[in-house]
Amino acid sequence: MDRLKQDARAKDRPASTAGSARRSTYPRTASDPASDSDSPRVGQYRPAKQPAQRVGDDRYRPGRRRTSAEPLTATWQPKDPAEPRRPRQQSGFARFVKTYGWRVYALPILVVITVLVVVNTATGPTGSGSAASGAGETASGDATAGAIDGAQSIPENPAQPVNLNVPTADLPTGGAFTQAGKGTWHVVPGSGPVIGKAGKLYTYTVEVEDGIDASSFAGDDSFGTAVQGILSDPRSWTWNGEIRLQRVDASYPDPSFRVSLTTPETTHRPDACGFQIKFEASCYRRSMDRVLINLARWVRGAMVYGADMTGYRQYAINHEVGHALGNNHVGCPGNNQPAPVMMQQSFGVNDDYVAKLNDIPGGDKGKVTADHQVCLPNAWPNPTPPAR
Repeated sequence: MDRLKQDARAKDRPASTAGSARRSTYPRTASDPASDSDSPRVGQYRPAKQPAQRVGDDRYRPGRRRTSAEPLTATWQPKDPAEPRRPRQQSGFARFVKTYGWRVYALPILVVITVLVVVNTATGPTGSGSAASGAGETASGDATAGAIDGAQSIPENPAQPVNLNVPTADLPTGGAFTQAGKGTWHVVPGSGPVIGKAGKLYTYTVEVEDGIDASSFAGDDSFGTAVQGILSDPRSWTWNGEIRLQRVDASYPDPSFRVSLTTPETTHRPDACGFQIKFEASCYRRSMDRVLINLARWVRGAMVYGADMTGYRQYAINHEVGHALGNNHVGCPGNNQPAPVMMQQSFGVNDDYVAKLNDIPGGDKGKVTADHQVCLPNAWPNPTPPAR
């Protein structure tokens, strides 16, 4: 009987174990003493631990939601590196700079420098003549440019009366001359061949004012021969082959200009050369088409030429005809250099003196700088012309 009871209890034992196993499936709390040991009890069921999940870079992608296991943190990759970068748009100026580099900044500077040089050259005073470069003076070809009444107004005398102390501008002492003539002129007979190889042809007559005592200048023929000889010389304006000159007589209908020996009183007229400064002067008057050669200067010359009357007369003809050919006044190119023929040598070869005469109201202001340069007298546009 006892044996039967033991067998019955043995049959019931597995069921009790199974119940114990089912009970072990419930989670243990922190107060459960059995939770402090990782070793399962004998006869109990314990599930295996799940491996820890590694949080990847996906949580840093912009727009992704944080999972419950992730801490709050700032992203170290604000943009997805896998996303392609869009090319940066460049402005037209940026592309230009990238193409040409430093030239972009150098170009405006060069333009400004060029403009300043051009303006300074165009408006600055003429401080030197062509003799400084070793080349002769040439004719500009614009007859109105060098006239006393032309576009640029080239007066030998300024508009307002002045009293200047320029000792080299005084008229030297010498022979007598007729002070006033009739204000009309007659053509000296004579003509000549064309002088010069090429270029524009300028024709001229030689004339003398009526009423002049011929004994003071050796007569009409002497004056005519002198003028023609000076303008035909290879050192005169035809030296470079760019213009041609020809003397014509009264039968020629309309000469380019008239080289006219004129008394002082006629040259002093406002419609001629004027006499605002009290120094005798010659001039070219476009409205009259006349190169007015002052008889007082023709007879007595200029202080800087001394007794060299031939040299001064050569200078006077070349200078005033130079105005008829469009040339303006210039200054001395350097100490002891030949004075340009377009320098006002009747008043001197010192730039300081000539500038003083010009830099007054109505004068040829700015053409000569008071730079203390003193030249040597020179009568020719090119004293040493090339061999022909």
